[in-house]
Amino acid sequence: QAVTVEVLDRLEQLALVDFRDAEGVERLRKAVRFAAELQEVNTEGVEPMASVLEDRCLYLREDDVTEGNCTNELLKNAREKVEEYFVAPPGNIPLPKLEERETFLKGS
Repeated sequence: QAVTVEVLDRLEQLALVDFRDAEGVERLRKAVRFAAELQEVNTEGVEPMASVLEDRCLYLREDDVTEGNCTNELLKNAREKVEEYFVAPPGNIPLPKLEERETFLKGS
């Protein structure tokens, strides 16, 4: 399958992953080929599982609070906060312009 600029744009926005070089585009192509191979696996008659541990009893511990009331102390670690919440950056990469990505697709 062809990897288009539009596909790269959408994937980068969804996954916050940078595909702006030839290596990134090749990794994406390999992932698409692998996914296509998985589509060929015959799963007819196989019931979907919620967990690979469905046949086992999971032992859960009690959720006992041993410490608490330390919100202000924890928020001292935040670079930025709003009310009583940590503020995280919107993404880990700046997304390149569409024209920049076209050159990587042509060169790979």
